[in-house]
Amino acid sequence: MRASTDILCRALGYRFSDASLLEQALTHRSVGGANNERLEFLGDAILGFVIADELYHRFAAASEGQLSRLRSSLVKRETLADIALELALGDYLNLGPGELRSGGMARASILADGVEAILAAIYLDNGYEAARQVILEIYAPRLAEIDLKTPQKDPKTRLQELLQSRKVALPSYEIVEVSGSPHEQQFKVLCSIDELGMESAGTGSSRRRAEQAAAQTMLQGLTHG
Repeated sequence: MRASTDILCRALGYRFSDASLLEQALTHRSVGGANNERLEFLGDAILGFVIADELYHRFAAASEGQLSRLRSSLVKRETLADIALELALGDYLNLGPGELRSGGMARASILADGVEAILAAIYLDNGYEAARQVILEIYAPRLAEIDLKTPQKDPKTRLQELLQSRKVALPSYEIVEVSGSPHEQQFKVLCSIDELGMESAGTGSSRRRAEQAAAQTMLQGLTHG
């Protein structure tokens, strides 16, 4: 049974005037009929602009290259999927039987598309400013973490580049434990490099943070081990 969308709306800090827009945003194409594919297209554009606009005004000293890298990291599928997990979005999605059986409610692509569709639904329900406020609210922790003085490449990217330079296959990341309440979850992720027979673990308040922590530990093992 799907969870009540009232809790989702509270997490978003937004109440829909037209509830059918939210329902459509939560409906995957596997259900048929009115689904969220077109909303996803619109939401992607709105999100990209809001983030670009915020970065431009917030980081006046940043170069075009820095801004582009920051925007890409903030709007990529993995980041959107992490936001979806923080919102427990999978509990609200309307999926067809096949997607339900295959675990679609936890699939990164479906979760990311759902976030974009919801943002578009907010825009259609109450305009650009309403969508912008929700976007900046759900992105607030990530925007606050940005420091232009620190290296722009995160541990996962640096680990990937190091392995590529050594002609070693890329690592895999697996969630091995999720603990805590739905809104205060703690993730444990295992980073594995099969070719080298190496593993490292990382924990964090989101899958993204846990993966980055595991990658950082792996980097230390490879460079200082």
